[in-house]
Amino acid sequence: MKKSSLKSAIAALAILPVAALLAGCAGNAGSSSSEDETVKIGVVGASDPYWETYVDAAADEGITVELVDFSDYNQPNPALAEGEVDLNQFQHIIYLADYNEANGQDLVPVGSTAIYPLGLYSSQYDSVEDIPDGANVAVPNDPSNLARALLVLQSADLITLKGGGSAYSTLSEVDEAKSRVKVTELDPTLTATSLPDVAAAIINNDFIVDSGLEASDAIAQDDPSDPNALPYVNIFAARAEDKDNETFKKLVEIYQDTKAVTDGVIEHSGGTAVMLTTPVKDLEASLKTVQEQIAEQG
Repeated sequence: MKKSSLKSAIAALAILPVAALLAGCAGNAGSSSSEDETVKIGVVGASDPYWETYVDAAADEGITVELVDFSDYNQPNPALAEGEVDLNQFQHIIYLADYNEANGQDLVPVGSTAIYPLGLYSSQYDSVEDIPDGANVAVPNDPSNLARALLVLQSADLITLKGGGSAYSTLSEVDEAKSRVKVTELDPTLTATSLPDVAAAIINNDFIVDSGLEASDAIAQDDPSDPNALPYVNIFAARAEDKDNETFKKLVEIYQDTKAVTDGVIEHSGGTAVMLTTPVKDLEASLKTVQEQIAEQG
């Protein structure tokens, strides 16, 4: 697949739901004080209930948060780069890496929020260990979810990827001689309905509920502690010159540490969100690695 089409597919994997466009006012991105300050945060889905909780929690700490709600995922990063917002929170590291590489930008992660694990489901087996050698496992064939699905299978010790795998792995990288199962690509809409015919299937989160499944039914999923999962961690992003801004660090802490906020995120996700407090240095290292992988493909 051409790099442009791969990037389009990756862009489609931004994590949070879409809402309507809402304009905002000016912020104070350069200040290091969190007292009586207004910060504009670009999001996609400001009507999600937990955002109101977050704004109130920030106000209790003397920070006025003004949400700027964008109607699609192509808008928040350019707005951040151009100074129209001070932070944004809508994307995972892969999406940010793709934007930086495509546009010559250096936006950076300043804190983690959550990961929305991609799960392996089975109607025949209760655990990964029960899946017999040589069985067929289905994965979605859209490029971004395919690579992620293969990494999930590798983490579950069902397959081995040549070179260890990456966010851009394809089926050709499966080392069949070292893998326990055979992998079959299917349209993402068909992986759930394939369960009667395969030992297990990776099912995109969008299709779990419609398939009569729950996230808790997964027999394997992304392990947030696995470095291979880091590119799928959702983040707060800022301009590089603001990466040490104390107010922004405080806003990340408020998001991570306010139980009413995290409970709201989990509830809104249907129980799929796993809240994270990943060290920023790890997020930065992951961003660098993914951007290098993109550059190698070019």
